[in-house]
Amino acid sequence: MASADLDDYHSYALDRGVNLAVYAIVRAILQPVFHVYFRMRRLGMEHVPKSGPVILAANHRSFLDPFVVGCLTRRPVYYVAKKELFSHPVVGWLLNRLGAFPIDRGAGDQQAMETARRILERGDCVVIFPEGTRKRPGPLAEPRRGVGRLALQTGAAVVPVAVLGTEAVRRGWRIRPHRVTLRCGRAMSFPRVENPSLAEAAAVTERIWPCVMVQWEWLGGKTPPRPAPSAVRARQPVAAA
Repeated sequence: MASADLDDYHSYALDRGVNLAVYAIVRAILQPVFHVYFRMRRLGMEHVPKSGPVILAANHRSFLDPFVVGCLTRRPVYYVAKKELFSHPVVGWLLNRLGAFPIDRGAGDQQAMETARRILERGDCVVIFPEGTRKRPGPLAEPRRGVGRLALQTGAAVVPVAVLGTEAVRRGWRIRPHRVTLRCGRAMSFPRVENPSLAEAAAVTERIWPCVMVQWEWLGGKTPPRPAPSAVRARQPVAAA
């Protein structure tokens, strides 16, 4: 896809934002479907700030994740989507009007991160998937440090979100009913740093991701194997008789 076309999608997200009419129509259709067909449960919604810049940091299992995470708040949300989805002009137009902007996965896409930063700095809500791509099945993948960098650059509140069940919805082209559950943890805040170092961004990401894992494990998500505590104990001196 031509870079000029991708630039247009970034420009629309920055200059015009979510198309509220399209957003309201699509949400009015999808949310009842999620509640009835997927029996969606949303836990901890009170932790999502109703105003100000917010990062919803969630695990990623399915193409449905941006839409179900968007149902955690009445505010329009913005999110990154792989650039391949924008290759079809109709799909690209619709996603862009719903708040999506393209990212070149695996390429350290600075333009996508800059777009996310500017959206947060104007006080909006952005969904970030720190794993970088869909991960299924099994435990959560290792996060990338982009979410920590955005949190430091913008001072945005970070809400850890776990999504469970969306990975079982799709079987080939068939979308089957399956319970989907989301759980939010308490919002986290970090000091604002204009130009955070790689180490600082990684350190903040390492604070955020365990909070996502806590929500994931609470929902019953598969956890990675953990090393057993050492069975070796220091020997106590035997008292003399």
